[in-house]
Amino acid sequence: MAEPIPAPTRIPVPGGKVIDEYVGRVNSATSAASVAHMVAPANWTEPAQTPEFDEYTLVLRGEVQVEVFEPAYVRHLVPAGAAIITRAGERVRYSTGDQETEYVAVCLPAFAPDLAHREDQ
Repeated sequence: MAEPIPAPTRIPVPGGKVIDEYVGRVNSATSAASVAHMVAPANWTEPAQTPEFDEYTLVLRGEVQVEVFEPAYVRHLVPAGAAIITRAGERVRYSTGDQETEYVAVCLPAFAPDLAHREDQ
């Protein structure tokens, strides 16, 4: 049965990034996948993580920088209009350049803090 999502739930995070979850564990009690709209300030970064989910990131404005550490270090610059897929089990770190960045992230299974395995936690 169809399930309309009338509005997102804002997820509080440090560092000035805004996360509005439309589909996921918080807003729709969905564990299979999550869909979130994000706005990150210029020069934002988060700790490296080794998540238990695949993440599909579509950049709408600005540029997301994605560092993948294993098996070899690679830094991807993902501009507006492009996307990137990171796989479960990859050690990655997301950041932005010198401009505010807007993007959509889809995670399979749904994002959960305990599944992200951020290195600061």
